[in-house]
Amino acid sequence: MTSLAFISLKYSRNCDGLMNDIIFLIETDPDGGYVATAVGESIVTQGETLEEVRAMIRDAVHCHFDEGKVPEVIRLQFIREEILAI
Repeated sequence: MTSLAFISLKYSRNCDGLMNDIIFLIETDPDGGYVATAVGESIVTQGETLEEVRAMIRDAVHCHFDEGKVPEVIRLQFIREEILAI
């Protein structure tokens, strides 16, 4: 998997200090499918298709946060590495 240390993202919060959104970085899995990792939260999930990984992300977010503290928006950022031969 690609190193994610270089990514710096801003979170938006509502007037109560609760997160309005959560960001997931989506990468292709070398074994097939996709891996989704939340930025700033301990949430990682995967799926075979983009449709499946989106459903798994929604489910993981609802399971991770207490009722009333679930972010309003889930943002997906796709990470793609490309290697060029010289």
